[in-house]
Order: sequence, then C-alpha cells, then structure tokens
Amino acid sequence: MQYGYFDDNAKEYVITRPDTPQSWSNYLGSTEYGAVITNNAGGYGFYKSGAHGRFLRLRFNSVPMDQPGRYFYLRDNDSGDYWSASWQPVGKPLAQYHSVCRHGTAYSIFESRYAGMATEATYFVPLGQNFEYWRLKVTNESDQPRQISAFSYCEFTNQWNTQQDQVNLQYSLFIVKGELADGLLRIAIHDNLTPEPGSAQADDDVMHTWMAMIGAPLAGYDTSREAFLGPYRGYHNPLVVAQGQCGGSQAYGDNACGVLQANLALQPGESRELLILMGIGDARTTGKRILAEYGSLARATAELQTLKEAWHAKLGSLIVQTPDPELNSTINVWGLYNCLITFAWSRAASLVYNGERDGLGFRDSVQDILGVAAAIPDEAQARLELLLTGQLANGGAIPIIKPFDHHPGHEPEPDPEEYRSDDCLWFFNAVPAFVAETGDFDFYNKVLPYADTGEATVFGHLRRALEFNLERMGRNHLPCGLSADWNDCLRLGYYGESLFVAFQLRLGLSVYAEVAGRLERPYEAAWALAHRQQLDTYIQRHTWDGDWFIWAITEDGTVYGTKEYAEGQVYLNTQLWAVLSGAATPEQAERCMTTVNEKLATPFGLMLCAPPLVKTSIDVMRAVVFNPGIKENAGIFNHTQGWGVMAECLLGHGDRAYEYYRAAMPAAYNGRAEIRQMEPYVQGQTTYSIFSPRPGNTRTSWLTGAAAWAYYSATQYILGIRPEVDGLRIDPCIPADWPGFTASRRFRGHSIDIVVTNPTGVCQGVQSITLNGEPLADNLVPAARLAATNRVEVVLGS
Repeated sequence: MQYGYFDDNAKEYVITRPDTPQSWSNYLGSTEYGAVITNNAGGYGFYKSGAHGRFLRLRFNSVPMDQPGRYFYLRDNDSGDYWSASWQPVGKPLAQYHSVCRHGTAYSIFESRYAGMATEATYFVPLGQNFEYWRLKVTNESDQPRQISAFSYCEFTNQWNTQQDQVNLQYSLFIVKGELADGLLRIAIHDNLTPEPGSAQADDDVMHTWMAMIGAPLAGYDTSREAFLGPYRGYHNPLVVAQGQCGGSQAYGDNACGVLQANLALQPGESRELLILMGIGDARTTGKRILAEYGSLARATAELQTLKEAWHAKLGSLIVQTPDPELNSTINVWGLYNCLITFAWSRAASLVYNGERDGLGFRDSVQDILGVAAAIPDEAQARLELLLTGQLANGGAIPIIKPFDHHPGHEPEPDPEEYRSDDCLWFFNAVPAFVAETGDFDFYNKVLPYADTGEATVFGHLRRALEFNLERMGRNHLPCGLSADWNDCLRLGYYGESLFVAFQLRLGLSVYAEVAGRLERPYEAAWALAHRQQLDTYIQRHTWDGDWFIWAITEDGTVYGTKEYAEGQVYLNTQLWAVLSGAATPEQAERCMTTVNEKLATPFGLMLCAPPLVKTSIDVMRAVVFNPGIKENAGIFNHTQGWGVMAECLLGHGDRAYEYYRAAMPAAYNGRAEIRQMEPYVQGQTTYSIFSPRPGNTRTSWLTGAAAWAYYSATQYILGIRPEVDGLRIDPCIPADWPGFTASRRFRGHSIDIVVTNPTGVCQGVQSITLNGEPLADNLVPAARLAATNRVEVVLGS
C-alpha cells in the first residue's frame, strides 16, 4: 500500500493519504529552537533541550496518535460545520476530506479541501531565529460567499522540564499564566520571578512564550485549555470551535494554550492569508520586537526561500543518477537530510525519545559525523572537537556530552563501572573520514583539552584511546567489555572480553600506524603494528569457531556465539567487523560472510543474532528481555546494516551488497508501506525480524546510527566515491546488471562530474579512468590535479 511519493525536484516527500500506519514526522528549526511535526500537524517544540526546554506539549505513546500539535481549525459560520487544516485532529471522513502533506527540508506544508474550501498551512522556523511561522491560506472554491472563522491552537507546557510538566502535577498545574498583552498572547511560567540571563535550563527560572497573528483583525483569543476544549471534549471537537467564538479566557494555573481567532468573509474564488508567529521570550518585549521586524507575509515568504536555499545547498554535496530511482531519492535528499537531523539532535528529541537522553550520546555522535562530513565540514569539525574534549585523560569518555553545559578540563571522571569499551575507538572511523574529506592533515596536530585534566594533540588523543583498551585486557588478551561494548544488552562482567571491540581496536591500530607514518613518526607506527600483531595472534587462537567468529567471552570464561549454544549462536557484528578490520584471513572472511547469508539474512535486513534468546541468563544477555525478533534479541538492528554492505563490498560482492542495502532501505518500502509502517523516507532503529509475527515492521524513526552508516556505505562503498587524504578514490562495487551511474561531487571547493560505465557487467574493478580527458595511473583522482570543474570517466571491467 502506498501513502505518498518522492518529489526529488522539490526535495519533498508528499503524503497523499493522511491515515498512515504510524505518524510520519519531520523536523523544523535548529538545536537552538527545534520542533517535531507530523503528517497530521501533531508534535511539539523545544528550546535548546528536548528534556529541559520543551515549551509545546505532546503526549507520547497516546491515543489518538501524535496529539496535540500545531493546529488550525476552520468553522463555517452559516452551517456550523468545522474541520482542521490538517486531517487530524477533527478527522473528517476521507471520502469528503482531501489532504496532502509535503514534508520538506525543515518545513512542512499541509493542503486540504473540504466542503468547497481549500487551505494551505505552512510551518517553519526561520534560520537562526527563536520563533516559528504558521502561515494559513484559505480559499473559497465554492460558488457561494462564505463566512469562515479560523482558530489557531497549540498547548503550552506548564514547565519546560518535561518530567515536572508530565509527572509533578501537584506543582506544575499551579505555575502558568496566560493573557493578552498589547495584542499578543503572553504565556508565563513562574511569572513572579525575575529572569536570570543564561539560566534557561534551570527549573526555577522564568519561562516565557508568545504568540501573535497578522492578516486579519483579532476576533477573539483563549489561553486556557480547559475553556477552549470544554469538559469531556477533545482536540477533535473543541467547545469554542463548535460554538464559533473565543471567550477571552486567561490561564491561571491548570493548562495554557494558544488560540487566536480570525473571522473571514470570502467571496467565490477569493483567498485570504493569516500568519501566526510564536516564539521564546516575553510578549511585551521580545514578541513585539520580532513581530515588528518579521510580521509580514512578504517577510515570511523571503524567510522560507532563504531556509530552502540553505538546506538545499547542504544536500548538494553529492547528487547521483543510478538505475534505482529509490536509491537516487535516498542519496540525493532523504538519506543525507536524515544524517543532518540526526547529527543535530543525536538521540535527544523525537516521537520516541522523550527527554531521557538530554545531550549528545558520545559514541553515537562520533559515528554521526560520518554521514555529514562532506555536506557540512565546518560543523563536523566543531562537533568532532567537542567530542574529543569529552575524552578523559585515561582514554575513556563521558557517556553524554551536553553542549550547553560542557566544561573541558573540569568535567568529573565517571565511576570505573560506567566506562564503555567502544566509546573512543569510533574516533578511528570519524577522524580519518573528516581529514580525508577536507585534506586538513594538520588536524592531527591540533591541541585539544581532555574532559577532566590535561591536553594533547588529536594524534595524542588517538593514542590514549588505544591505550585505554590495551590497558584493560582479559585473560585471553582480548579487550575487556567493561560496562558494555556497542551492544548495551551485553553483560560480560567488567573483565569479560569483547571480540567486537578487539576488531575495533585492530582497526584503530592500523589507522594509527598509517597516520604515524604520514606524520613521520616511525616509532609510533612500529608501536601500533607490534600491538596489532599480538592482537592478531590472540584473535586467531581464541575466536574462530570453524564457520564463524564467536560473540564474546564472559568474565568466568564462558564462550558465547559458538556451535555449542542453541541461542544467539551467530552474532552479526563480529562477522562484519572481522572483515572491516582486516582481522579475518581471506578464507575466514568468505566463510563467515557466507554464514551471515545463511543464518542471519532476511528479506528485511540482517538480524543481529540468531536464534533468539529465550532461556539465556539475563545476567549476561539482557536482550532476553525483548520479545524474540525485536531489537537486540534477533531483531534487525539497522545501525549494523551499513557494516554488512561495506563488508560485502570489501569482498567484491556487489550483488549481495546491494541486496542487503535494499532490504533495509526505507524508500524500497514506499509502495508497500504497510509492511514497514514507519516513514519510508528515513531510517529506523529496529526492524522486526522473521522470528516475530510481524516481520518488516520498523520502529524508532529518524534519530539512529543507521542514518550515517547507510549513507556512508552507499556513497563510499557501493558507489565507491571515497575521499582520501591525497584525493578522491573511485572504486564502485555495484550490481552486475547496472550499466553504470553518474554523480556530481563537491570536494574541497572543486566540482567533479563522474560518469561510470559497466560495459561487461562486473561488480567491481576499474579498467580505465580519466580526469578531464587525461588517463590516470590508478583509480585515485589526485586532489592536486583538480580544476574548478572536472569530469571523471570510469570504465569498469575485470
């Protein structure tokens, strides 16, 4: 079943049926002022923090879905009939109500037609601002004059701390006020207190929001939710809309809302436009100032165009045309847009993340850089430096970095039991990727502080990351799992050994040795290679089970992930990273990836392990708490799918790599959205596997490591457009039946048009390559030979 389509020219996903299986959402704004909005205008808003700055309320995991939100109600004052500019919350019968939602890059547009009236509602946050626009166009498409009342609606929180707002009601129900001040709605929390600059995250601070309307005289207002909705009513049938007139209610405790009423007289064919502005600050000062500068339809039009141009410029770092239109939509728009949103918000605010992760998860955010380094290199560098200052002098890391409250050199060291074994090893993916993209090799010499004490060059930070794991080895000389490796459900005991981390460590030692060589530090290179040789010995001695690599070894010496165990017998990550790290011999690499195909591959992606855990002790495998076939318990954890694609590409298996990629690619489910249920334009954290009764269902959208790895694996491994310090490597690994593809890549200020042809139907292998008509010695396009605009022609062949 199909609910929408990709409009790549407009860079939008167009939802043509509003009754989607789940709420299909989008993001507005920035990390300063952000918002989530769904295909039915549900969602919420937050200032700096999804947990401590949430000023618009949403009820999570509620029925009906995604309510409340940012609504326009419309009422025909002759008939008394009313509806909403988005299908919900009123929910008119779809046989009578036509709805289209266009999710774009940081804006959403809702078109509706009902009872001879058409509306278009546009929502966005202007660049760099702490307020948002709601623009409503109302058109009379009937042949009779119409008297229409329009009402805005949103529900303000009683406390920006979501825990206080939703749970501590004996306090939060008595601290909010709402009133009309100089023609603007003024919502105040703790109005008796004096505002303290810079204390927006403090529970005892003053919290102000405001709302204003232009385009028609103000015909009424309400700030009390109870007065607007009425007793025993809901968002689908508010009392004030049903009666047709606001009452001028003023919230004084209980719950506040934002309702502004306009009455419109429309002749046949006539249109009128209203503009709502809502933002952070006191209505009497900030609100009035912003309204004076931004409160016009012309300014709103200009701000939307500026917003689109800014986002579309970011998406222009790579544009491709392949034989697969769904892959084109993924790479050219939604895959990168997903990466950019995830980079911005980490795992802090979505329709699932409800404030429990306030800040940047360290290891997630390091990996997120892989998806955005080409699009926003300056922001990627700033984030990378921030995260490097979250590393401690002992080489470990602070689990959560709060950009709004981070003090390098003065952060407390976590308890030893809190350290995770993989945190800083992700630097060996992210730092080289950033340096390769920018060519700034001197970045390794930049001095940055540690979180707690001292400082080092970036190269020194990498050395401490390796030493952190080398100093924490188990009885088999493999790295300790500590509180957890990448898999948070794994409890090996503090001195249990993680093979996944062993492979990460091996990759890190290889990268470090290569960087040391370029820095002309042979002692450092020799040190890393010696440790790698020792690690290789122990990996081969203790971890190969004949057809696959084991999972891990617990503190008491129990080996998991062998033929001897009926549950969790094969673990995906160790097979993939054996290949990615180079630890597997060629024979082992082929064999373990064959095992992956035989035991873990499904039509919907690669399962994390199999068979599922049912009787295994929770003391070791906490994944047993999940239903079989979900999340870490033999579910399809989408974060890992890109690794599977990369591993198959490294082995030259282009057909299988692409089979795996499409199995997990959201756009591949656009015509059968009832299977995946989640948005077909962005990644989800987890997909139900064949061990569940609903294989293919996907959950936890947008904010997931799957976004970065999916984009990275598609662009740098399948398409093979891979930056290196000395230039751009072109090494595709594509399906044999592809005749080729084209790409336009922005690289270090140069424009490169790439044409790849595949005349003999191979998966991998560059037969010839030219740069601006000149043959190249190998498939590296040297950065030193690039002109302002360039053409690279690649012929594949054996």
